[in-house]
Amino acid sequence: MSEGIKYVTDSSFEEDVMNSTKPVLLDFWAEWCGPCKMIAPILEEVAKDYGDKIQIAKINVDENQAVPAKFGIRGIPTLILFKNGEVTAQKVGALAKSQLTAFIDSHL
Repeated sequence: MSEGIKYVTDSSFEEDVMNSTKPVLLDFWAEWCGPCKMIAPILEEVAKDYGDKIQIAKINVDENQAVPAKFGIRGIPTLILFKNGEVTAQKVGALAKSQLTAFIDSHL
């Protein structure tokens, strides 16, 4: 577990994501998902690089089903950027670090 990444559950979602004072990039993932494992170290690097500008968070779709259902998550990894409790942007699939930082920068 990385200190820069927050692990969110169905019960903590409201507080951790919707009520966050800074933008939150939420990664919908599962243990068995290959592309999710590929993007995990990239998310950790981005969490370090961006520091306090953004909160990187992860939610396990196998253990938490209410939040993924609420946002219609069909494929993982899905990354959703929340700002002030609103969905600002969404990407499906693993991204290279340059793609991920470009995605974040264009929406911050």
